Amino acid sequence: MIGTLSSAAVGVLTEIHVGEHPRATLFGIEVNRDTVISTVVAGAILIGIGLYMVARITDGVPGKLQLAFEGLVKYIEDLVEEAMGIKTAPFVVPLAVTLFAFILIANWVEIVPTHEKLISPTSDINLTAAMAIFVLGWVHALGIKRKGLFGYAKSFMGAPYWLIPFRAIEEVAKPLSLALRLFGNLFAGGLMIALIGLLPWSFISVPLNAGWKLFDMFIGLIQALIFSLLTVVYFSAAVSEEGH
Repeated sequence: MIGTLSSAAVGVLTEIHVGEHPRATLFGIEVNRDTVISTVVAGAILIGIGLYMVARITDGVPGKLQLAFEGLVKYIEDLVEEAMGIKTAPFVVPLAVTLFAFILIANWVEIVPTHEKLISPTSDINLTAAMAIFVLGWVHALGIKRKGLFGYAKSFMGAPYWLIPFRAIEEVAKPLSLALRLFGNLFAGGLMIALIGLLPWSFISVPLNAGWKLFDMFIGLIQALIFSLLTVVYFSAAVSEEGH
């Protein structure tokens, strides 16, 4: 019995190709085709929702979409105001809100029934790493602009001096943790859904798959929120007078 189950498990796993993506050449660069397509779709959905909301925005009784968006913006504004002040870096609120909305849609785009032609692009480390590098690059650029190159470097070089190597490791770990946290959770969720979908017992796999998709959507919501919150935290640390 154990041998039979092991053979079945091996058979299921061989049908899943971890980390493999169809490739295409774009402007002379080889890219993961499914990631690019899903990212474009997620971006188009975000833009479409924004245009729809602008067309239906009202000063009276807001609709559910407008109410949800206003609640999100107010939540992020309060965080930024508490951490660094709105006037210190006014672009942080729209950046954090945009990141949250885009990542959430990118996390959820996989539930659209397209026979697996659309994936969650955030389950590809290339996208999450690009977003993390973009955010941390902007953070360091703002820190240098506010404090000057010497003043910003001094925030990493102050006493106790034996902590300097650990501060350097921390700065390297920041984009890695941002990228890997989002990628790991979404990749694991997609892998579990694929595994459940290959179960031979449909009376078990169908409700299990549906339940796991709902849980995976919840994880996608939490990860989008964490990414945007950490963005606010990193910008706050870059402009604070106390340094790191």
